[in-house]
Amino acid sequence: MKSYFIAISCLIFIIINYGCTGFVPIPVFTTYNMAVDERSINTIVSDIKIKTLVLDAFIQDKTVKTFDIDVACYYGYIYLIGEYDTDEQKNRAIELAANIKGAKDVETYLLKKKKGDPCRATDNIAITTKLKTRLIKDKDIWSTNIEITTVQCNVVLVGIVRSKKEVEKIIAYAKNTGGIRRVKSFLKVAPHYNQ
Repeated sequence: MKSYFIAISCLIFIIINYGCTGFVPIPVFTTYNMAVDERSINTIVSDIKIKTLVLDAFIQDKTVKTFDIDVACYYGYIYLIGEYDTDEQKNRAIELAANIKGAKDVETYLLKKKKGDPCRATDNIAITTKLKTRLIKDKDIWSTNIEITTVQCNVVLVGIVRSKKEVEKIIAYAKNTGGIRRVKSFLKVAPHYNQ
């Protein structure tokens, strides 16, 4: 019951802060996600707010192609993952994200689109699905705390985990998933586990 009220409170917070005018993309975050997340409720709400502001800035901008870049935010750090056509698009996306109030830093894994690349969108989806399935089956990993994006058959991991050992295990799973070119990890150990 407590989790239900927390989820409603977060939704009300977002509506109050953004209003009902215009389109503001609200990232989906279920009660279950909140219950198993390593971050505090305040941190989750702050990260959702920052991510929403980045997505809104991308939508409002004429240079950035919103659907080519995934956005994640953990503890105020913004992660931009995806593809771009021109350096102008890449630089503009980074600039917009860096100017968001509350953002601590922007980290990127952005690749220039390649014509004729044998790695297609269906390959990226297959790799992501395969890896997510492997992580879900491992009961020692909270897979809901991990975002997986596959770009040009490169796996990018973002999220908060409980230990360095867990980070190593997740990376090993990724490296042993067929069809990938390389693995980039932005995984971090939750601050309260580093004490």
